[in-house]
Amino acid sequence: MTQQDLSHLNPEQRKAVLHTEGPLLIVAGAGAGKTKTLTERIVHLILNGVSPEHILAVTFTNKASGEMRERVQGAIAKLHIEGVPTVTTFHRLGGMIIREHAGYFGLTKQYSIFDEDDAKSIIRECMREFGIDPKLLDPKRVKHIISSAKMAGDTPDTMADKIASQTESEAVRIWRKYEEKLKESRGVDFDDLIVKAVRLLEREPEIRKAYQDRYQYIHVDEYQDTNEMEYRMVKYLAGEKKNICVVGDTDQNIYSWRGAKIKNMLHFEKDFPGATTVFLEQNYRSTARILEAANAVIVKNTIRLPKNLFTELGTGEKLIRYEGFSEVDEAAFVARESEKLIASGIPPEEIAVLFRANFQSRALEEAFLYASVPYRVLGTQFFERAEVKDIIAYIRAALNRDSLADLKRTINTPRRGIGDASIAKIFAGQRDTLSPKTQIAYANFEKILDAIKTTSETEYPSALIRTVLEKSGLHADYESEGEQGMERIENVGELATLASIYDTLPLGDGVLKFLEDAALRSDQDALAESPEGVRMLTVHASKGLEFRVVFVVGLEEGLFPHERASRATRIEDAEEERRLFYVALTRAKEKLYLVNAQARTIFGSRNISLPSQFLYDIPDELMEMHSDIPQSLPSIFFE
Repeated sequence: MTQQDLSHLNPEQRKAVLHTEGPLLIVAGAGAGKTKTLTERIVHLILNGVSPEHILAVTFTNKASGEMRERVQGAIAKLHIEGVPTVTTFHRLGGMIIREHAGYFGLTKQYSIFDEDDAKSIIRECMREFGIDPKLLDPKRVKHIISSAKMAGDTPDTMADKIASQTESEAVRIWRKYEEKLKESRGVDFDDLIVKAVRLLEREPEIRKAYQDRYQYIHVDEYQDTNEMEYRMVKYLAGEKKNICVVGDTDQNIYSWRGAKIKNMLHFEKDFPGATTVFLEQNYRSTARILEAANAVIVKNTIRLPKNLFTELGTGEKLIRYEGFSEVDEAAFVARESEKLIASGIPPEEIAVLFRANFQSRALEEAFLYASVPYRVLGTQFFERAEVKDIIAYIRAALNRDSLADLKRTINTPRRGIGDASIAKIFAGQRDTLSPKTQIAYANFEKILDAIKTTSETEYPSALIRTVLEKSGLHADYESEGEQGMERIENVGELATLASIYDTLPLGDGVLKFLEDAALRSDQDALAESPEGVRMLTVHASKGLEFRVVFVVGLEEGLFPHERASRATRIEDAEEERRLFYVALTRAKEKLYLVNAQARTIFGSRNISLPSQFLYDIPDELMEMHSDIPQSLPSIFFE
């Protein structure tokens, strides 16, 4: 038998690799080499006689599963062993189970998988059949309710027993019709890929036993992010053998709003009695000072599996604190420091700017453009965001009724029940051929544009944007979207802040200058996109990534931690903001900047900001204040 070399693993990693029988919980801190440990464990199982076909490894993203699959296949290829383990995502695993038993669900092996847009279209169709006005009940809101209920393990019948509002009552009715239409189409939505697979395992003992025999050794990555149905899938597959190894970190549970349940990891030893727990606390990413700061922050959380990260990479530099006068000073500082870092030889793509909310990228983009520092926004750049484009389109449509592109974008945003055929008639000058109901809907839309035009002549640009948000119905529409909708409102607030620059110009002139510069800025955004640039992204999006240098910006009360945390009713939800900050800190390998502003403009109004409570959790000896005096950044919009 080929001897496996485990000399490159630390003692705890080796312990996890060599534990082969029975349940195993690996509490793996950030940068602790969990993928390497899982890979070596799978190789060890194969070398000890386990057929690769009996090994399953499941994670959440295609990227993570692809990386693990590549490592595993590379390792076993060197051993000249035939067969490969199954390394996949929860959704792909569920899809495979459904395909193998398609007849059970009344499907064929070529069944359709409907994406989010397809699903929302079907829901809108259901609502039309029920005569439900999408202006009164947003199809996106209905889809969110249905999806959350499905992944919590509910059905229309079980949800009907715990309806808490009229909206939920309508959602249940629509859900029943929605399921009928999915069945008629011989298709499933994304949630069904997991839900139907779980129901099959739950109801069919023989089929469940067959999968338990197939997958005798199960590995689950990022276990702290599993929701109710993913948790059930894992339990059913583990069966009586309970040869299950889960890897995770309660301190990195930051997706409760997606249904992730931190208790799944906290209760692992209860769910699988006799489980062995291994702590991977040696970090191979960050310097000691960065880890000391992270440990000092996260220890204040109460709902967690305690651990203490350490490293042998050296003490490293102190964390750098900077406090600007405003978000403009904050952004200018980050741009200047990035320029210096790049000049010192650090590749731009090894520098990251992390923020809590998407709207924060706008000031940063402006500063980087002004300083000619290459950057790349991971996600959507500010002026390319749908809500920003929608607000600007409303203003342009109100000022120019011949702008067909803007009219087309706004006429059904949010939905007003004006169908495509009716829109074509309106643009063709055949308004008198519309149905009475559609004529009323269009007349109401014109009244909105009239109100916006009047406001543009009597109010300054920042106030105009607030008017558009309310009068258009977008504010109510966004509020119905939950977390994502609140981000949209924040982005519109940042647009109003930007527009306040033009409030000093004469009425009317400021709006025109704002529209002109916004259009030009959009062109610049496209030019600024650079694969080699400094990365700008939200903290949520940074999970799983690492950078030599990290700036964490916007460290102010109400922003990071976000004001929503203060309204949380459960301790684990309130503590999620601290977990998010912990994730931000542990992305940094060598250098970490913690930045805040004394005042921040939101919806065009200047607000005094208190430094984040998280900053006071970090011992003073780990940080040093930056000596730069805050400098105001001239706006490129006036150039």
